[in-house]
Amino acid sequence: MDSSNHIVGTYFQFLPFSSIPEIQGSLFCLLLFTYLSTLVGNILIITITMVDAALHSPTYFFLKNFSFLEVSYTTSTIPKTLVNFLTKRKNISFRGCATQMYAFSLLGITECCLLAAMAYDRYVAVCQPLHYTTTMRWNTCFLLSAVPWLTGVLVALVQTTFIFTLPCCGPNGINHFFRDLLPLLKLACVTTCKNEITTYITAVLFIIVLFLFIVVSYIQILHTIFKIPSVKGKGKVFSTCFSHLVVVTLFYGPGIVTYLRLKASYSGSSSKLFSLSYTLLSPMMNPL
Repeated sequence: MDSSNHIVGTYFQFLPFSSIPEIQGSLFCLLLFTYLSTLVGNILIITITMVDAALHSPTYFFLKNFSFLEVSYTTSTIPKTLVNFLTKRKNISFRGCATQMYAFSLLGITECCLLAAMAYDRYVAVCQPLHYTTTMRWNTCFLLSAVPWLTGVLVALVQTTFIFTLPCCGPNGINHFFRDLLPLLKLACVTTCKNEITTYITAVLFIIVLFLFIVVSYIQILHTIFKIPSVKGKGKVFSTCFSHLVVVTLFYGPGIVTYLRLKASYSGSSSKLFSLSYTLLSPMMNPL
Protein backbone atom coordinates (compact mmCIF):
# COMPACT_ATOMS: atom_id res chain seq x y z
CA MET A 1 0.00 0.00 0.00
CA ASP A 2 1.14 3.53 -0.67
CA SER A 3 0.12 6.69 1.17
CA SER A 4 -2.94 7.16 -1.02
CA ASN A 5 -4.34 3.78 0.00
CA HIS A 6 -4.16 2.18 -3.45
CA ILE A 7 -3.21 -1.45 -3.78
CA VAL A 8 0.42 -1.76 -4.83
CA GLY A 9 0.66 -5.56 -4.81
CA THR A 10 -0.86 -7.40 -7.73
CA TYR A 11 -1.42 -10.76 -6.07
CA PHE A 12 -2.59 -12.52 -2.91
CA GLN A 13 -0.97 -15.57 -1.41
CA PHE A 14 -2.84 -18.57 -0.01
CA LEU A 15 -1.43 -19.95 3.22
CA PRO A 16 -0.77 -23.73 3.31
CA PHE A 17 -3.88 -25.86 3.72
CA SER A 18 -2.26 -27.64 6.65
CA SER A 19 0.72 -26.83 8.88
CA ILE A 20 1.82 -30.50 8.74
CA PRO A 21 3.85 -31.01 5.51
CA GLU A 22 3.66 -34.80 5.77
CA ILE A 23 -0.07 -34.92 5.08
CA GLN A 24 -0.08 -32.54 2.10
CA GLY A 25 0.12 -35.45 -0.34
CA SER A 26 -2.75 -37.31 1.31
CA LEU A 27 -4.89 -34.15 1.33
CA PHE A 28 -4.17 -33.59 -2.36
CA CYS A 29 -5.23 -37.15 -3.25
CA LEU A 30 -8.37 -36.88 -1.12
CA LEU A 31 -9.42 -33.55 -2.68
CA LEU A 32 -8.67 -34.82 -6.18
CA PHE A 33 -10.69 -38.01 -5.66
CA THR A 34 -13.62 -36.06 -4.18
CA TYR A 35 -13.55 -33.49 -6.99
CA LEU A 36 -13.43 -36.14 -9.74
CA SER A 37 -16.25 -38.07 -8.04
CA THR A 38 -18.32 -34.90 -7.94
CA LEU A 39 -17.72 -34.21 -11.63
CA VAL A 40 -18.46 -37.77 -12.78
CA GLY A 41 -21.59 -38.14 -10.63
CA ASN A 42 -23.19 -34.82 -11.50
CA ILE A 43 -22.32 -34.99 -15.21
CA LEU A 44 -23.86 -38.48 -15.26
CA ILE A 45 -27.08 -37.04 -13.80
CA ILE A 46 -27.14 -34.28 -16.42
CA THR A 47 -26.59 -36.79 -19.23
CA ILE A 48 -29.24 -39.26 -18.05
CA THR A 49 -31.90 -36.60 -17.49
CA MET A 50 -31.27 -35.19 -20.98
CA VAL A 51 -31.22 -38.55 -22.81
CA ASP A 52 -34.05 -40.40 -21.04
CA ALA A 53 -37.40 -39.04 -22.22
CA ALA A 54 -39.11 -40.49 -19.14
CA LEU A 55 -37.15 -38.05 -16.98
CA HIS A 56 -38.27 -34.92 -18.86
CA SER A 57 -40.33 -33.68 -15.93
CA PRO A 58 -40.08 -30.61 -13.68
CA THR A 59 -38.45 -32.53 -10.80
CA TYR A 60 -35.63 -33.83 -12.98
CA PHE A 61 -35.38 -30.49 -14.74
CA PHE A 62 -34.48 -28.90 -11.40
CA LEU A 63 -32.14 -31.79 -10.58
CA LYS A 64 -30.33 -31.32 -13.90
CA ASN A 65 -29.91 -27.61 -13.24
CA PHE A 66 -28.74 -28.30 -9.72
CA SER A 67 -26.13 -30.83 -10.93
CA PHE A 68 -24.80 -28.28 -13.43
CA LEU A 69 -24.64 -25.74 -10.61
CA GLU A 70 -22.73 -28.18 -8.38
CA VAL A 71 -20.16 -28.86 -11.11
CA SER A 72 -19.64 -25.12 -11.61
CA TYR A 73 -19.54 -24.47 -7.84
CA THR A 74 -16.73 -26.93 -7.13
CA THR A 75 -14.82 -25.98 -10.30
CA SER A 76 -14.71 -22.34 -9.20
CA THR A 77 -12.49 -23.22 -6.22
CA ILE A 78 -11.04 -26.74 -6.17
CA PRO A 79 -8.82 -26.76 -9.32
CA LYS A 80 -6.88 -23.72 -8.03
CA THR A 81 -6.57 -25.42 -4.64
CA LEU A 82 -5.16 -28.56 -6.25
CA VAL A 83 -2.63 -26.47 -8.20
CA ASN A 84 -1.56 -24.77 -4.97
CA PHE A 85 -0.77 -28.16 -3.45
CA LEU A 86 1.76 -28.76 -6.23
CA THR A 87 3.46 -25.35 -6.26
CA LYS A 88 5.62 -23.55 -3.73
CA ARG A 89 4.26 -20.09 -4.55
CA LYS A 90 0.56 -20.32 -3.82
CA ASN A 91 -0.33 -17.03 -5.44
CA ILE A 92 -3.43 -15.67 -7.12
CA SER A 93 -3.52 -12.41 -9.03
CA PHE A 94 -5.69 -9.51 -7.92
CA ARG A 95 -7.99 -9.94 -10.93
CA GLY A 96 -8.01 -13.71 -10.48
CA CYS A 97 -8.92 -13.25 -6.83
CA ALA A 98 -11.82 -10.93 -7.72
CA THR A 99 -13.01 -13.29 -10.45
CA GLN A 100 -12.93 -16.31 -8.16
CA MET A 101 -14.80 -14.48 -5.41
CA TYR A 102 -17.44 -13.25 -7.88
CA ALA A 103 -17.95 -16.75 -9.32
CA PHE A 104 -18.12 -18.36 -5.88
CA SER A 105 -20.59 -15.76 -4.56
CA LEU A 106 -22.74 -15.98 -7.68
CA LEU A 107 -22.94 -19.77 -7.57
CA GLY A 108 -23.45 -19.89 -3.79
CA ILE A 109 -26.37 -17.46 -3.83
CA THR A 110 -27.85 -19.23 -6.86
CA GLU A 111 -27.64 -22.57 -5.04
CA CYS A 112 -29.45 -21.15 -2.00
CA CYS A 113 -32.32 -20.00 -4.23
CA LEU A 114 -32.40 -23.17 -6.34
CA LEU A 115 -32.57 -25.43 -3.27
CA ALA A 116 -35.61 -23.42 -2.16
CA ALA A 117 -37.19 -23.81 -5.62
CA MET A 118 -36.60 -27.58 -5.46
CA ALA A 119 -38.24 -27.70 -2.03
CA TYR A 120 -41.27 -25.90 -3.47
CA ASP A 121 -41.42 -28.41 -6.33
CA ARG A 122 -41.45 -31.29 -3.84
CA TYR A 123 -44.07 -29.54 -1.70
CA VAL A 124 -46.44 -29.21 -4.66
CA ALA A 125 -45.76 -32.79 -5.80
CA VAL A 126 -46.47 -34.29 -2.35
CA CYS A 127 -49.02 -31.94 -0.81
CA GLN A 128 -50.93 -30.86 -3.93
CA PRO A 129 -50.47 -33.75 -6.40
CA LEU A 130 -53.71 -33.07 -8.29
CA HIS A 131 -52.59 -29.51 -9.04
CA TYR A 132 -48.96 -30.40 -9.85
CA THR A 133 -49.25 -30.36 -13.64
CA THR A 134 -51.06 -27.03 -13.65
CA THR A 135 -48.88 -25.37 -10.99
CA MET A 136 -45.48 -26.59 -12.20
CA ARG A 137 -45.82 -25.73 -15.87
CA TRP A 138 -42.68 -25.44 -17.95
CA ASN A 139 -42.77 -21.66 -18.02
CA THR A 140 -43.00 -21.69 -14.22
CA CYS A 141 -40.03 -24.10 -14.01
CA PHE A 142 -37.91 -21.93 -16.30
CA LEU A 143 -38.81 -18.87 -14.22
CA LEU A 144 -37.91 -20.64 -10.95
CA SER A 145 -34.56 -21.59 -12.51
CA ALA A 146 -33.78 -18.22 -14.10
CA VAL A 147 -34.55 -16.04 -11.06
CA PRO A 148 -31.86 -17.72 -8.85
CA TRP A 149 -29.20 -17.15 -11.53
CA LEU A 150 -30.21 -13.52 -12.09
CA THR A 151 -30.26 -12.91 -8.33
CA GLY A 152 -26.83 -14.48 -7.97
CA VAL A 153 -25.37 -12.34 -10.75
CA LEU A 154 -26.61 -9.06 -9.24
CA VAL A 155 -25.90 -9.77 -5.56
CA ALA A 156 -22.43 -11.19 -6.27
CA LEU A 157 -21.57 -8.10 -8.32
CA VAL A 158 -22.48 -5.82 -5.41
CA GLN A 159 -20.60 -7.96 -2.86
CA THR A 160 -17.44 -8.19 -4.96
CA THR A 161 -17.44 -4.46 -5.69
CA PHE A 162 -17.80 -3.58 -2.00
CA ILE A 163 -14.98 -5.94 -0.98
CA PHE A 164 -12.44 -5.02 -3.65
CA THR A 165 -12.77 -1.29 -3.13
CA LEU A 166 -11.39 -1.69 0.39
CA PRO A 167 -7.76 -0.66 0.98
CA CYS A 168 -5.66 -3.72 1.80
CA CYS A 169 -2.36 -3.18 3.60
CA GLY A 170 -0.08 -6.23 4.03
CA PRO A 171 0.40 -8.98 4.72
CA ASN A 172 -1.39 -10.35 1.67
CA GLY A 173 -1.68 -13.94 2.93
CA ILE A 174 -5.18 -15.48 2.80
CA ASN A 175 -5.76 -18.17 5.43
CA HIS A 176 -8.14 -20.16 3.28
CA PHE A 177 -8.09 -22.45 0.24
CA PHE A 178 -10.15 -20.07 -1.92
CA ARG A 179 -11.07 -16.38 -2.05
CA ASP A 180 -13.94 -15.94 0.38
CA LEU A 181 -15.50 -12.84 1.95
CA LEU A 182 -14.30 -13.03 5.55
CA PRO A 183 -10.61 -13.82 4.88
CA LEU A 184 -10.30 -10.71 2.70
CA LEU A 185 -12.12 -8.54 5.23
CA LYS A 186 -9.42 -9.58 7.72
CA LEU A 187 -6.79 -8.03 5.42
CA ALA A 188 -8.46 -4.61 5.21
CA CYS A 189 -6.71 -1.79 7.07
CA VAL A 190 -9.87 0.28 7.56
CA THR A 191 -13.08 -0.31 9.44
CA THR A 192 -15.28 -2.83 7.65
CA CYS A 193 -18.53 -2.37 9.60
CA LYS A 194 -20.54 -1.51 6.49
CA ASN A 195 -19.17 -4.52 4.66
CA GLU A 196 -19.91 -6.80 7.60
CA ILE A 197 -23.46 -5.47 7.84
CA THR A 198 -23.92 -6.08 4.10
CA THR A 199 -22.60 -9.62 4.51
CA TYR A 200 -24.97 -10.32 7.43
CA ILE A 201 -27.97 -8.93 5.56
CA THR A 202 -27.12 -11.10 2.55
CA ALA A 203 -26.64 -14.14 4.80
CA VAL A 204 -29.97 -13.56 6.56
CA LEU A 205 -31.87 -13.14 3.29
CA PHE A 206 -30.31 -15.97 1.30
CA ILE A 207 -29.40 -18.42 4.07
CA ILE A 208 -31.72 -17.97 7.05
CA VAL A 209 -34.92 -16.90 5.24
CA LEU A 210 -34.61 -19.48 2.45
CA PHE A 211 -33.60 -22.18 4.93
CA LEU A 212 -36.72 -21.45 7.01
CA PHE A 213 -38.79 -21.60 3.81
CA ILE A 214 -37.35 -25.07 3.10
CA VAL A 215 -37.99 -26.19 6.69
CA VAL A 216 -41.62 -25.05 6.55
CA SER A 217 -42.07 -26.81 3.20
CA TYR A 218 -40.76 -30.08 4.60
CA ILE A 219 -42.89 -29.80 7.72
CA GLN A 220 -45.90 -29.72 5.40
CA ILE A 221 -44.46 -32.61 3.37
CA LEU A 222 -43.88 -34.76 6.47
CA HIS A 223 -47.39 -33.97 7.68
CA THR A 224 -48.74 -35.22 4.35
CA ILE A 225 -46.50 -38.33 4.37
CA PHE A 226 -47.87 -39.41 7.76
CA LYS A 227 -51.37 -39.36 6.27
CA ILE A 228 -50.44 -41.86 3.53
CA PRO A 229 -52.01 -45.21 4.56
CA SER A 230 -49.53 -47.65 2.98
CA VAL A 231 -46.01 -48.13 4.33
CA LYS A 232 -44.70 -48.58 0.78
CA GLY A 233 -46.21 -45.26 -0.26
CA LYS A 234 -44.67 -43.48 2.71
CA GLY A 235 -41.25 -44.97 1.96
CA LYS A 236 -41.39 -43.99 -1.71
CA VAL A 237 -42.26 -40.35 -0.99
CA PHE A 238 -39.81 -40.06 1.90
CA SER A 239 -36.93 -41.53 -0.13
CA THR A 240 -37.59 -38.95 -2.85
CA CYS A 241 -37.26 -36.08 -0.36
CA PHE A 242 -34.52 -37.50 1.88
CA SER A 243 -31.66 -36.91 -0.57
CA HIS A 244 -32.67 -33.27 -0.97
CA LEU A 245 -32.77 -32.87 2.82
CA VAL A 246 -29.24 -34.26 3.14
CA VAL A 247 -27.88 -31.79 0.58
CA VAL A 248 -29.75 -28.91 2.25
CA THR A 249 -28.30 -29.82 5.66
CA LEU A 250 -24.73 -30.13 4.35
CA PHE A 251 -24.99 -26.84 2.47
CA TYR A 252 -26.93 -24.58 4.84
CA GLY A 253 -25.54 -25.85 8.17
CA PRO A 254 -21.89 -24.86 7.65
CA GLY A 255 -23.00 -21.76 5.71
CA ILE A 256 -24.95 -20.47 8.71
CA VAL A 257 -21.98 -21.02 11.03
CA THR A 258 -19.51 -19.42 8.60
CA TYR A 259 -21.33 -16.26 7.51
CA LEU A 260 -23.27 -15.34 10.65
CA ARG A 261 -20.33 -14.86 12.99
CA LEU A 262 -18.32 -11.73 13.69
CA LYS A 263 -15.12 -11.00 11.80
CA ALA A 264 -13.24 -10.95 15.12
CA SER A 265 -14.26 -14.55 15.81
CA TYR A 266 -13.20 -15.74 12.36
CA SER A 267 -10.81 -18.70 12.45
CA GLY A 268 -9.07 -19.78 9.26
CA SER A 269 -8.68 -23.40 10.32
CA SER A 270 -12.31 -23.95 11.30
CA SER A 271 -13.55 -21.97 8.29
CA LYS A 272 -11.63 -24.29 5.95
CA LEU A 273 -13.34 -27.33 7.46
CA PHE A 274 -16.81 -25.76 7.27
CA SER A 275 -16.17 -24.60 3.71
CA LEU A 276 -15.21 -28.11 2.60
CA SER A 277 -18.71 -29.25 3.53
CA TYR A 278 -20.59 -26.93 1.17
CA THR A 279 -17.92 -26.76 -1.56
CA LEU A 280 -17.09 -30.50 -1.79
CA LEU A 281 -19.13 -32.76 0.45
CA SER A 282 -22.55 -31.44 -0.56
CA PRO A 283 -21.85 -31.57 -4.34
CA MET A 284 -20.40 -35.09 -4.00
CA MET A 285 -23.46 -36.30 -2.05
CA ASN A 286 -25.91 -34.93 -4.63
CA PRO A 287 -25.48 -37.82 -7.14
CA LEU A 288 -25.64 -40.40 -4.33
